[in-house]
Amino acid sequence: MAGLATPMALRVAATLDLPGHLDGEGGATGPLAAELGVSPVALELLLSHLTTLGCFERTAAGYRTTAFGAKIRAGLTGVLLDLNAAGGRAELAFVELLHSVTTGEGGYARRYGQDFWTDLAERPPLRESFDRQMALRFRGEVAQLVGGFDWGRFASVVDVGGGQGELLAGILTAQPGVRGWLVDLEPTAAEAARVLSGFGARAEVVAGSFFDPLPAGADAYVLCDILHDWDDEHAHLVLARCVEALPAHGRLLVVEPVGDRWASTEIDLAMLVIFGGRERRVGEFEDLAAAHGLVLEAVTDVTGQRSLLEFRRADG
Repeated sequence: MAGLATPMALRVAATLDLPGHLDGEGGATGPLAAELGVSPVALELLLSHLTTLGCFERTAAGYRTTAFGAKIRAGLTGVLLDLNAAGGRAELAFVELLHSVTTGEGGYARRYGQDFWTDLAERPPLRESFDRQMALRFRGEVAQLVGGFDWGRFASVVDVGGGQGELLAGILTAQPGVRGWLVDLEPTAAEAARVLSGFGARAEVVAGSFFDPLPAGADAYVLCDILHDWDDEHAHLVLARCVEALPAHGRLLVVEPVGDRWASTEIDLAMLVIFGGRERRVGEFEDLAAAHGLVLEAVTDVTGQRSLLEFRRADG
């Protein structure tokens, strides 16, 4: 359980795309090492361990990828394992877990010299890989998120930090009477505009931060996997912007893994060490919201991983 060899070997395999290079008939270590610009002796050691794990098999010519090994590069798994992608890079912040436990702060900035979001802003390939990661993570759950809640109650919805627009597109498709806005930073907003272009005037994308003023007066404001990325101080800033825009009859909808319902202890630690955040429990969400005059109205388990917490204004 404490060994680092296997998890790091899998990540290096994904980063070098060894399953892709050795699929089909496979190949010899020497030519592959030359192609990748790595040490042939070290590559042999790595492939030998990965063969022990069942990811590759030996052939007369060298090594080839097994069906199990092909999973290293598949979909979300490949994005999360790749050390050059946002997810893989972020997980290396776990070496700073002692710092995070000691201080309650994220370990990412300690390792890389700046926080996760600044890193994404300054490194476009990281931003692109993060957007891809989030799109893949939600792809299997959008239908449940849309079908597990009555979005038709609202004439207008603002998806705050809505990424590339998969959730809002699902809502607008299922509910033709709903109009939606999406707020996110460039260049994510540009991709969201492309995804939502087919909805015409029913969908509008606003390039901006959820720390800045939001489109005002909508019936519902959605925070999907947003608050767990932030400590309480920043979570209060996000909530303040939502409440500032929320009309008296409006609803704030928080969709996240909830600490005492779905969230795993492993993901809880990841939120801490990467962002300085956590998967809050229902009572913690209520405490955050109460500071902004919000009252919890209902909790709906919309998927096997996420719950939807519906808040209303206490004065509404």
